[in-house]
Amino acid sequence: MALLCYNRGCGQRFDPETNSDDACTYHPGVPVFHDALKGWSCCKRRTTDFSDFLSIAGCTKGRHNSEKPPEPVKPEVKTTEKKELSELKPKFQEHIIQAPKPVEAIKRPSPDEPMTKLELKISASLKQALDKLKLSSGNEENKKEEDSDEIKIGTSCKNGGCSKTYQGPQSLEEVCVYHSGVPIFHEGMKYWSCCRKKTSDFNTFLAQEGCTTGKHMWTKKDALNVHIVFEGEKEFHQNVKLWGVIDVTRSYVTMTATKIEITMRKAEAMQWASLELPVTKKQEKQKEETTE
Repeated sequence: MALLCYNRGCGQRFDPETNSDDACTYHPGVPVFHDALKGWSCCKRRTTDFSDFLSIAGCTKGRHNSEKPPEPVKPEVKTTEKKELSELKPKFQEHIIQAPKPVEAIKRPSPDEPMTKLELKISASLKQALDKLKLSSGNEENKKEEDSDEIKIGTSCKNGGCSKTYQGPQSLEEVCVYHSGVPIFHEGMKYWSCCRKKTSDFNTFLAQEGCTTGKHMWTKKDALNVHIVFEGEKEFHQNVKLWGVIDVTRSYVTMTATKIEITMRKAEAMQWASLELPVTKKQEKQKEETTE
Protein backbone atom coordinates (compact mmCIF):
# COMPACT_ATOMS: atom_id res chain seq x y z
CA MET A 1 0.00 0.00 0.00
CA ALA A 2 1.36 3.43 -0.99
CA LEU A 3 2.09 5.82 1.87
CA LEU A 4 2.26 9.62 1.89
CA CYS A 5 5.68 11.21 2.35
CA TYR A 6 5.73 14.01 4.93
CA ASN A 7 9.14 15.46 4.02
CA ARG A 8 8.91 19.21 3.26
CA GLY A 9 8.63 19.89 -0.48
CA CYS A 10 7.89 16.24 -1.42
CA GLY A 11 4.26 15.24 -0.73
CA GLN A 12 4.46 12.16 -2.97
CA ARG A 13 3.19 8.66 -2.24
CA PHE A 14 5.73 5.80 -2.09
CA ASP A 15 6.01 2.05 -1.64
CA PRO A 16 7.84 1.22 1.62
CA GLU A 17 9.37 -1.89 0.03
CA THR A 18 11.08 0.13 -2.73
CA ASN A 19 12.07 3.11 -0.51
CA SER A 20 15.79 3.88 -1.04
CA ASP A 21 18.30 6.41 0.33
CA ASP A 22 17.88 8.74 -2.69
CA ALA A 23 14.18 8.16 -3.47
CA CYS A 24 12.98 11.49 -1.93
CA THR A 25 13.95 15.04 -2.99
CA TYR A 26 12.98 17.47 -0.20
CA HIS A 27 13.88 20.58 1.83
CA PRO A 28 15.45 19.84 5.22
CA GLY A 29 15.04 23.50 6.22
CA VAL A 30 11.98 25.58 7.13
CA PRO A 31 9.92 28.10 5.12
CA VAL A 32 11.17 31.69 5.31
CA PHE A 33 8.89 34.70 4.61
CA HIS A 34 10.57 38.11 4.75
CA ASP A 35 9.76 41.44 3.00
CA ALA A 36 7.29 39.75 0.61
CA LEU A 37 9.97 37.20 -0.41
CA LYS A 38 9.32 33.50 0.13
CA GLY A 39 11.87 30.67 0.19
CA TRP A 40 13.48 27.84 2.17
CA SER A 41 16.21 28.27 4.77
CA CYS A 42 18.19 25.40 3.20
CA CYS A 43 18.53 26.97 -0.28
CA LYS A 44 19.03 30.50 -1.67
CA ARG A 45 16.15 30.79 -4.14
CA ARG A 46 13.54 33.44 -3.28
CA THR A 47 10.24 34.39 -4.97
CA THR A 48 7.30 36.73 -4.38
CA ASP A 49 4.67 34.34 -5.79
CA PHE A 50 3.29 31.77 -3.35
CA SER A 51 2.51 29.19 -6.06
CA ASP A 52 6.09 29.50 -7.33
CA PHE A 53 7.32 29.01 -3.76
CA LEU A 54 5.37 25.73 -3.45
CA SER A 55 6.87 24.46 -6.72
CA ILE A 56 10.51 25.00 -5.68
CA ALA A 57 12.22 21.62 -6.04
CA GLY A 58 13.92 20.08 -3.03
CA CYS A 59 17.67 20.54 -2.53
CA THR A 60 18.44 17.33 -0.62
CA LYS A 61 18.16 13.60 -1.39
CA GLY A 62 17.04 11.03 1.19
CA ARG A 63 14.50 8.41 2.15
CA HIS A 64 10.75 9.04 2.09
CA ASN A 65 9.22 9.67 5.53
CA SER A 66 5.78 8.31 6.41
CA GLU A 67 5.67 9.75 9.94
CA LYS A 68 3.51 12.82 10.33
CA PRO A 69 5.37 15.61 12.13
CA PRO A 70 3.94 16.42 15.56
CA GLU A 71 1.84 19.59 15.91
CA PRO A 72 3.42 22.42 17.89
CA VAL A 73 2.61 22.14 21.57
CA LYS A 74 0.70 25.10 22.99
CA PRO A 75 1.87 26.24 26.42
CA GLU A 76 -0.54 25.29 29.18
CA VAL A 77 -2.07 28.08 31.19
CA LYS A 78 -2.58 26.86 34.73
CA THR A 79 -4.93 28.78 36.99
CA THR A 80 -5.91 28.08 40.56
CA GLU A 81 -9.08 29.13 42.28
CA LYS A 82 -7.10 30.00 45.39
CA LYS A 83 -5.44 33.07 43.82
CA GLU A 84 -6.24 36.26 45.61
CA LEU A 85 -8.24 38.96 43.88
CA SER A 86 -5.27 41.35 43.99
CA GLU A 87 -3.19 38.90 41.91
CA LEU A 88 -5.85 38.77 39.21
CA LYS A 89 -6.02 42.54 38.83
CA PRO A 90 -4.09 44.09 35.92
CA LYS A 91 -0.59 45.29 36.74
CA PHE A 92 -1.14 48.62 34.99
CA GLN A 93 -3.16 51.62 36.11
CA GLU A 94 -6.47 51.96 34.30
CA HIS A 95 -7.52 55.32 32.85
CA ILE A 96 -11.16 55.62 31.85
CA ILE A 97 -11.69 58.48 29.41
CA GLN A 98 -15.24 59.69 28.91
CA ALA A 99 -16.12 61.61 25.78
CA PRO A 100 -17.53 65.10 26.40
CA LYS A 101 -21.23 65.65 25.94
CA PRO A 102 -22.21 67.19 22.61
CA VAL A 103 -22.72 70.92 22.74
CA GLU A 104 -26.42 71.69 22.76
CA ALA A 105 -27.60 74.62 20.69
CA ILE A 106 -29.02 77.56 22.63
CA LYS A 107 -32.44 78.74 21.52
CA ARG A 108 -32.38 82.30 20.18
CA PRO A 109 -34.68 84.55 22.27
CA SER A 110 -37.51 86.57 20.73
CA PRO A 111 -36.68 90.17 19.65
CA ASP A 112 -39.74 91.43 21.57
CA GLU A 113 -38.27 90.67 24.99
CA PRO A 114 -37.26 93.51 27.34
CA MET A 115 -33.56 94.40 27.57
CA THR A 116 -31.31 94.10 30.63
CA LYS A 117 -28.48 96.43 31.68
CA LEU A 118 -24.84 95.31 31.53
CA GLU A 119 -22.50 95.79 34.46
CA LEU A 120 -20.72 99.18 34.41
CA LYS A 121 -16.99 99.42 35.19
CA ILE A 122 -15.81 103.02 35.57
CA SER A 123 -12.07 103.69 35.34
CA ALA A 124 -10.21 105.98 37.75
CA SER A 125 -9.52 108.51 34.97
CA LEU A 126 -13.25 108.88 34.26
CA LYS A 127 -14.03 109.28 37.94
CA GLN A 128 -11.56 112.17 38.14
CA ALA A 129 -13.10 113.78 35.06
CA LEU A 130 -16.60 113.46 36.51
CA ASP A 131 -15.46 114.99 39.80
CA LYS A 132 -14.15 118.01 37.91
CA LEU A 133 -17.46 118.49 36.10
CA LYS A 134 -19.32 118.51 39.45
CA LEU A 135 -22.48 117.04 38.04
CA SER A 136 -25.60 118.26 39.80
CA SER A 137 -27.79 115.85 41.75
CA GLY A 138 -30.68 116.69 39.42
CA ASN A 139 -28.76 115.37 36.39
CA GLU A 140 -27.96 112.18 38.29
CA GLU A 141 -31.65 111.62 39.09
CA ASN A 142 -32.58 112.15 35.45
CA LYS A 143 -29.94 109.64 34.44
CA LYS A 144 -31.39 107.03 36.81
CA GLU A 145 -34.84 107.58 35.33
CA GLU A 146 -33.49 107.17 31.79
CA ASP A 147 -31.61 103.98 32.71
CA SER A 148 -34.65 102.29 34.27
CA ASP A 149 -35.79 99.31 32.22
CA GLU A 150 -38.72 97.64 33.93
CA ILE A 151 -40.10 94.27 32.89
CA LYS A 152 -43.57 94.66 31.41
CA ILE A 153 -46.51 92.85 32.98
CA GLY A 154 -47.40 89.79 30.91
CA THR A 155 -43.85 89.12 29.64
CA SER A 156 -43.41 85.37 29.13
CA CYS A 157 -40.55 83.42 30.72
CA LYS A 158 -38.00 82.50 28.05
CA ASN A 159 -36.89 79.24 29.67
CA GLY A 160 -37.92 76.19 27.63
CA GLY A 161 -41.05 74.44 28.90
CA CYS A 162 -42.06 77.28 31.27
CA SER A 163 -45.38 79.00 30.51
CA LYS A 164 -45.34 81.52 33.38
CA THR A 165 -45.74 85.26 32.72
CA TYR A 166 -44.45 88.23 34.69
CA GLN A 167 -47.14 89.49 37.10
CA GLY A 168 -45.04 91.83 39.22
CA PRO A 169 -42.09 91.82 41.65
CA GLN A 170 -43.43 88.63 43.26
CA SER A 171 -42.68 86.79 40.01
CA LEU A 172 -38.96 87.40 40.58
CA GLU A 173 -39.10 85.20 43.68
CA GLU A 174 -40.93 82.30 42.02
CA VAL A 175 -39.15 79.03 41.27
CA CYS A 176 -39.01 78.29 37.54
CA VAL A 177 -39.51 74.66 36.47
CA TYR A 178 -38.12 74.34 32.95
CA HIS A 179 -36.15 72.23 30.46
CA SER A 180 -32.44 73.10 30.34
CA GLY A 181 -31.98 71.29 27.01
CA VAL A 182 -33.31 71.92 23.52
CA PRO A 183 -36.37 70.46 21.75
CA ILE A 184 -35.64 67.58 19.37
CA PHE A 185 -37.96 66.37 16.61
CA HIS A 186 -36.84 63.10 15.00
CA GLU A 187 -38.81 60.53 12.99
CA GLY A 188 -42.16 61.76 14.26
CA MET A 189 -41.07 61.77 17.92
CA LYS A 190 -40.76 64.93 20.00
CA TYR A 191 -38.73 65.28 23.20
CA TRP A 192 -36.30 67.49 25.16
CA SER A 193 -32.60 66.65 25.05
CA CYS A 194 -32.35 67.00 28.84
CA CYS A 195 -34.93 64.37 29.87
CA ARG A 196 -35.81 62.45 26.65
CA LYS A 197 -39.47 61.68 27.47
CA LYS A 198 -40.55 60.94 23.92
CA THR A 199 -44.04 61.48 22.52
CA SER A 200 -45.61 61.69 19.08
CA ASP A 201 -48.30 64.20 20.11
CA PHE A 202 -47.25 67.85 19.94
CA ASN A 203 -49.67 69.03 22.65
CA THR A 204 -48.37 66.35 25.01
CA PHE A 205 -44.82 67.50 24.23
CA LEU A 206 -45.71 71.13 25.08
CA ALA A 207 -47.34 70.02 28.34
CA GLN A 208 -44.28 68.09 29.56
CA GLU A 209 -43.21 69.41 32.96
CA GLY A 210 -39.65 70.72 33.20
CA CYS A 211 -36.85 68.67 34.72
CA THR A 212 -34.75 71.55 36.11
CA THR A 213 -35.49 74.27 38.66
CA GLY A 214 -34.07 77.78 38.71
CA LYS A 215 -35.04 81.42 38.17
CA HIS A 216 -37.29 82.79 35.46
CA MET A 217 -35.60 84.48 32.49
CA TRP A 218 -37.53 87.57 31.42
CA THR A 219 -34.93 89.35 29.26
CA LYS A 220 -33.36 88.59 25.88
CA LYS A 221 -29.64 88.07 25.30
CA ASP A 222 -29.19 88.40 21.55
CA ALA A 223 -29.46 92.17 21.08
CA LEU A 224 -27.47 95.20 22.18
CA ASN A 225 -28.85 98.71 22.69
CA VAL A 226 -26.19 101.41 23.06
CA HIS A 227 -27.22 104.83 24.39
CA ILE A 228 -24.45 107.24 25.38
CA VAL A 229 -24.91 110.86 26.52
CA PHE A 230 -21.83 113.06 26.02
CA GLU A 231 -20.89 116.46 27.32
CA GLY A 232 -22.89 119.25 25.72
CA GLU A 233 -26.08 117.19 25.45
CA LYS A 234 -24.68 115.11 22.58
CA GLU A 235 -26.09 111.61 22.29
CA PHE A 236 -25.16 108.37 20.54
CA HIS A 237 -27.77 105.66 20.08
CA GLN A 238 -27.46 102.34 18.23
CA ASN A 239 -29.38 99.06 18.30
CA VAL A 240 -27.45 95.94 17.29
CA LYS A 241 -29.01 92.52 16.72
CA LEU A 242 -26.14 90.23 17.62
CA TRP A 243 -25.21 87.18 15.54
CA GLY A 244 -25.53 84.84 18.53
CA VAL A 245 -26.55 84.72 22.17
CA ILE A 246 -24.39 86.30 24.89
CA ASP A 247 -24.01 85.61 28.60
CA VAL A 248 -25.29 88.83 30.19
CA THR A 249 -23.95 87.95 33.64
CA ARG A 250 -20.37 87.80 32.27
CA SER A 251 -20.64 90.81 29.94
CA TYR A 252 -19.84 94.37 31.03
CA VAL A 253 -19.21 97.97 29.95
CA THR A 254 -15.91 99.71 30.73
CA MET A 255 -16.03 103.52 30.79
CA THR A 256 -12.83 105.58 30.66
CA ALA A 257 -12.17 109.29 30.19
CA THR A 258 -11.53 108.84 26.44
CA LYS A 259 -13.57 105.82 25.33
CA ILE A 260 -16.26 103.26 26.18
CA GLU A 261 -15.63 99.53 25.72
CA ILE A 262 -18.40 96.90 25.63
CA THR A 263 -17.16 93.38 26.44
CA MET A 264 -19.62 90.59 25.60
CA ARG A 265 -19.10 86.95 26.52
CA LYS A 266 -20.55 84.37 24.09
CA ALA A 267 -23.05 81.93 25.59
CA GLU A 268 -21.87 79.22 23.15
CA ALA A 269 -18.31 78.20 22.24
CA MET A 270 -18.73 78.89 18.53
CA GLN A 271 -17.43 81.29 15.89
CA TRP A 272 -19.67 84.14 14.73
CA ALA A 273 -19.69 85.04 11.04
CA SER A 274 -20.00 88.71 12.05
CA LEU A 275 -20.94 90.79 15.08
CA GLU A 276 -24.35 91.79 13.75
CA LEU A 277 -27.06 89.49 12.41
CA PRO A 278 -27.77 90.31 8.72
CA VAL A 279 -31.05 92.16 8.11
CA THR A 280 -33.58 90.27 5.97
CA LYS A 281 -35.34 91.89 2.99
CA LYS A 282 -38.62 91.87 4.92
CA GLN A 283 -37.02 93.77 7.82
CA GLU A 284 -35.48 96.30 5.40
CA LYS A 285 -38.90 96.91 3.81
CA GLN A 286 -40.53 97.40 7.22
CA LYS A 287 -37.77 99.85 8.18
CA GLU A 288 -38.29 101.87 4.99
CA GLU A 289 -42.06 102.02 5.56
CA THR A 290 -41.53 103.20 9.14
CA THR A 291 -39.09 105.92 7.98
CA GLU A 292 -41.55 107.18 5.34
